[in-house]
Amino acid sequence: MNGLSKDVVNHLAVDEAGEGQRVDNFLLRVLKGVPKSHIYREDEHLLVVDKPAGVVVHPARGHSAGTLAQALAGRAAGGEEPWRAGIVHRLDRDTSGVLLVAKRRAALLALHATLREGHADKRYLVLVKGRWRDAKRRVELPLAKFMTGGGERQVRVEHASGRMARTVFYRRRIWAEATPPLSLLEAELATGRTHQIRVHLTHLGFPLAGDDKYGDFAWNRALAKQSLKRMFLHAWRLSLPHPTEKRVLTVESPLPPDLAEFVARLDEAQHRDGDGDG
Repeated sequence: MNGLSKDVVNHLAVDEAGEGQRVDNFLLRVLKGVPKSHIYREDEHLLVVDKPAGVVVHPARGHSAGTLAQALAGRAAGGEEPWRAGIVHRLDRDTSGVLLVAKRRAALLALHATLREGHADKRYLVLVKGRWRDAKRRVELPLAKFMTGGGERQVRVEHASGRMARTVFYRRRIWAEATPPLSLLEAELATGRTHQIRVHLTHLGFPLAGDDKYGDFAWNRALAKQSLKRMFLHAWRLSLPHPTEKRVLTVESPLPPDLAEFVARLDEAQHRDGDGDG
């Protein structure tokens, strides 16, 4: 599967030249080899960013510069009315898609309350190993954080001490003739635990493609040779009440080119080898 885009992570501090830029221009200049980021919606209270894979959201150990939060800070300070970026929810580095940012503290608090009370509809697209048979499946499994022997923080299903996590999975596509069979699912988050989708899927025996923490590592290596070099996890839709207006804000993000091209190649292979269940 040649011709797919290659994710590259670069780290660069936001200097004077970068301050005040549109975040999509900053990311396009700094993060070579990843799709151009878009600002889908913006008003005086919030903006919605289409985050590329490979972009770290917050500074952390090992990622002190070149983060989305820093790019947003530069943009916030450069306008006629400076504002402080408050990232409302998390997306992991290798997750692409819709990310919500508050521009005012009141909006941040209101949006946090919306998420906490379960009034936001967050949907992800995921590619998993295996043939998913249920059109709709609700998963309720408690999750707990733990430290591995190597000092890495992870999450696992833990019935005794875990916090309940709820995910609803919808079957979108199946490539039954692929080796191994593959399924494209839509995941609806009813709760927002760390690594919730990834851990639920692995526990059920359907590892997420390209997941280097909880996935099938041998399969990941095979996928990398087929040009899928990152995790197939995309935040494709977010719908929630606007924090100050009496309307529902809904934003959708199509699959980025690398994932869309991988799906297209699966379709080509299936049509070449037989129709299957796609």
